[in-house]
Amino acid sequence: MKIQKNISLESFNTFGIDKKAKFLVEATHTEEVIAALKEAELLGLPVFILGGGSNILLTKNLDALVIKMNIKGIHPIKEDTDHIYVRVGAGEVWHDFVLAAIAANWAGIENLSLIPGTVGASPLQNIGAYGVEIKDVFNDLEAVNIQSKTMERFDRIQCEFGYRESIFKNKLKGKYIITHVIFKLNKSPRFNTSYGAIQTTLDQMGISVLTLDAVSRAVITIRQCKLPDPRRIGNAGSFFKNPTLDQEHYQALKKSYPTIPGFKTDGGVKVPAAWLLEQAGWKGRTFDKIGVHKDQPLVLVNYGGGDGEDIRKLSEAIQRDIQEKFNILLQPEVNFI
Repeated sequence: MKIQKNISLESFNTFGIDKKAKFLVEATHTEEVIAALKEAELLGLPVFILGGGSNILLTKNLDALVIKMNIKGIHPIKEDTDHIYVRVGAGEVWHDFVLAAIAANWAGIENLSLIPGTVGASPLQNIGAYGVEIKDVFNDLEAVNIQSKTMERFDRIQCEFGYRESIFKNKLKGKYIITHVIFKLNKSPRFNTSYGAIQTTLDQMGISVLTLDAVSRAVITIRQCKLPDPRRIGNAGSFFKNPTLDQEHYQALKKSYPTIPGFKTDGGVKVPAAWLLEQAGWKGRTFDKIGVHKDQPLVLVNYGGGDGEDIRKLSEAIQRDIQEKFNILLQPEVNFI
């Protein structure tokens, strides 16, 4: 296990923020994760777990031992009549796993194509898009208990999944390191093309016979049109969650804003945060090296050389403005570090 000192994390986060880690270890298997935890204890430092860096905003240098999760592997471990169970290393790039599943004709995650980040972060965030969430295809996961340095398993119920939430973002935040995720994928596809513009995009592509690859390509086309490529413009995708309002609040807003969109959920009415930001005039605004994307106001961007603390302050200014205008407190999807 190689320990690196005073390493820039600019290339390890999709915002491209240049902050440093006091120490960094790249873990390629579970034993290295446990060894890194023991080393952190000897150094008297906390640990920070880094996957694809696609859902974090670095606002300071990390006086910690950073464990970069590079555990790989995509392996079917069992099957039944309808499902295939696949154990995937936490360090696998999420989209690479989606493509591997499509190539093997394993169905269920094609709608989650091109989501940035790694497999290990997928249950942490309960990532989702176009009518599908991780909880829909999740079986269980393996994680190292940071305190005891032992392996534990968590099933779907234990993970307490919610909208972009899990127990690992709340009660167990900072207490476990996810090393492997076991997915329960379908042998026979159950296509979901009614959400968003998937069906329209398929029609535009001239596709009449559905396949996993066709749905994936449609989703990729939509995402590439809507979201900036972090390899060109630093960003972490959608910065804020879509808020869910009660009916009374939504109907009151509708009187003032008749065109406000809303989607009924079990908890009330979900309103697109992007619509709120655009109505409030944030779309395309720039502030020196940072700003709000010109095409997708839900995306805050680093045009180059921007500082994470400035992006944090921008996000807070947006929150205050949206709360003042709509009486809605937006919650960030991105984790501030």
